Amino acid sequence: MKILVCISQAPDTTSRIAFTDGGKTFDSTGVQYIVNPYDEWYALVRGIELKEAHGGTVTTITVGGAVCDPVIRKALAIGADDAVRVDAEPTDAMQTAELIASYAKNQAFDLILCGKETIDHNGSLVPAMVAEMLDWPFIALATHLEVEGIEASLKRESAGGTEHVKVNLPLVLSASKGMAEQRIPNMRGIMSARSKPLNVEQGEAAAMSSVRQFSLPPEKGACKIIPADQAEELIRLLREEAKAI
Repeated sequence: MKILVCISQAPDTTSRIAFTDGGKTFDSTGVQYIVNPYDEWYALVRGIELKEAHGGTVTTITVGGAVCDPVIRKALAIGADDAVRVDAEPTDAMQTAELIASYAKNQAFDLILCGKETIDHNGSLVPAMVAEMLDWPFIALATHLEVEGIEASLKRESAGGTEHVKVNLPLVLSASKGMAEQRIPNMRGIMSARSKPLNVEQGEAAAMSSVRQFSLPPEKGACKIIPADQAEELIRLLREEAKAI
């Protein structure tokens, strides 16, 4: 089985968020970058598990500059066999998807795994776009995946229950919580990652959108503490001052 896992670089969740250039550019000063957790914990680990069960290879693909190499090496340390970095600045979802699909279309992959979204943009757009460009089936927000021959059996949460889906490979899916458990790179994996192939491909695709401005959410207001014996005051505040979220 030949598996491609889409890996994105994202700011650590503890990073200070700020913007420059009049709110148009994310300020990366002092920011520590990590593998996007949904890509790492769910998509990558499940891909490695399938390789261990059925044989084959796991390749990661990342769109970005050389600054992404450390997070790519972490994915290799976890268990991917090799990696591809498309040397282009990711500007929007359409451009990123086009670059991934352009690489994948002639590589005979059986399965493309993505995290459900990135923790910085939260768009959930790239996996579906890749599937459309390749004309492959797409399953969103999958929580379970098994493969038998050319057939994949999946589960995903739906309103009021769980949806069971069967589809033939090749397939693109976005992985959600429940797909796999996080793996921590061991020393052997970290050492072997240094010698695993990281191939740089040139890619070019036009962005379809641009950022007008980023803005931070408003600061939280002061918390009002109402004594337990003043229920009438609490009701008044809820009616007169509380705002819908």
